[in-house]
Amino acid sequence: MNDDEMTGGSRHDQASGALDVATLSLLARRAETHPLVAKWAFDPDSMSPRLLEVHLDAGQYPRPVTAVRLDVRWFEGGDYTFHYLESRERDDWQCRWDRHPKPEAPRVHFHPPPDAAARVERGIDESHHLGVFFAVLEWIESRLEALHEDD
Repeated sequence: MNDDEMTGGSRHDQASGALDVATLSLLARRAETHPLVAKWAFDPDSMSPRLLEVHLDAGQYPRPVTAVRLDVRWFEGGDYTFHYLESRERDDWQCRWDRHPKPEAPRVHFHPPPDAAARVERGIDESHHLGVFFAVLEWIESRLEALHEDD
């Protein structure tokens, strides 16, 4: 299953323009200082990245979560996609924050969990890449706290 099928999107649903590798590199360096981040990598590699994969420490999550990843795409001009994915023993749980031109939807929007298939207007009201990144990380921390409370 590709990203579009997993999130209910299509190729025209994605941000346009060139990937901003310098911004992704900065986000990677900031990610490694966060206590939830286990490692990061460019996919497929640093020579021709398509996205930044931020792998979170699944050991800090209760079962049935087996792996946690945040895929980040930041484009020149400020469009972005932050795709959060919890891999579980039986299924996946995911959501996505986007900013990109979309004729039938607000430019900034959110694809809520558990499958990121729907789209709602609420998004992240930040324009700076670090502001967006930290807002997503704060959301992930709140998600983790809620998982532990429910456990």
